[in-house]
Amino acid sequence: MIELDLRVEAEAWASSIPELERVCEIALEAGAKVGKVDGQVSLLLTDDAEIQILNRDWRGKDRPTDVLSFEADEMDRPFLGDVAVSLGVSARDAEERKIGLQQHLSHLLIHGYLHLIGYDHIDDTDAAKMEALEVEALASLGWPDPYR
Repeated sequence: MIELDLRVEAEAWASSIPELERVCEIALEAGAKVGKVDGQVSLLLTDDAEIQILNRDWRGKDRPTDVLSFEADEMDRPFLGDVAVSLGVSARDAEERKIGLQQHLSHLLIHGYLHLIGYDHIDDTDAAKMEALEVEALASLGWPDPYR
């Protein structure tokens, strides 16, 4: 079970996705079913300007990105960490891929959750493991494989 602490800084998120909080909860629960780690997740839904600052300050990359994850220390459990998602980048990516924003947000949240529990995609082997879990979680929500 995932306990969600949601903060919506970019109000356009709420007008873009009906029942936004429920969509986020469902996506994170799908991630938890495949990741098998329950806990608390802090989620920030923001805009490109704010995520660019986070990306610059925490990753040294001065540009907006779609999703950032900040894994909590093991001693902070059951708190798993923070996830931030930018509406601008996410909406543009969804449009480019010809998928709905809700579907793309679900994927980004599952991806972010998996980072919080230790998965990564730095090398091909790790990426394949993480992608397989993402595909499984998305399938449980009725969404297709985003990597095909």
